[in-house]
Amino acid sequence: MLLSDKSIKEAVKACRIVIRPYFEDCVQPSSIDIHLDNKFLLFNRAKHGVIDVKQKQDELMTAVEVKEGEPFMLHPGEFVLGSTLESLKLPNDIAGRIEGKSSLGRLGLLIHSTAGYVDPGWEGNLTLELSNVSPLPITLYYKMKIGQISFTQMTTPVDRPYGSKGLGSHYQGQKVPVASRFHEEF
Repeated sequence: MLLSDKSIKEAVKACRIVIRPYFEDCVQPSSIDIHLDNKFLLFNRAKHGVIDVKQKQDELMTAVEVKEGEPFMLHPGEFVLGSTLESLKLPNDIAGRIEGKSSLGRLGLLIHSTAGYVDPGWEGNLTLELSNVSPLPITLYYKMKIGQISFTQMTTPVDRPYGSKGLGSHYQGQKVPVASRFHEEF
């Protein structure tokens, strides 16, 4: 069951869903708008000719921080990792789904490739997979609305929430965008 605006506000007030910072005016009919943080990870093309998913590649990405009021330029065909300004904590019986804003999608901005699902038990800032599929550069700004999260009530609490021992939850508690840890699967 998808949570309505009323249910989202009630869940936040009861601290079942924790969003920090929380802006009540960002609650939409069935979601809540989220904002872009100022930290990004960019690919280090000069140091790597290939991404080997079996190998830990510490220098694959470079961290960049943008000052407030300054644009981050996302070029056509470019892919970078960003982060939500908001941190999110979900209980064991609510899942989330992050999606882009349609107004930004109409400009060619995609905010996730595959990581749109937020498991019950998640805690931390969400990493955004930012892609520009337009033929022109797109400017992004710290604290701009970047997407929205909807919430689904599970039929029962999950047995093993995200972050449980042995589950392989690589990103629990992250505060900034975190590069892929897929190599740990091998």
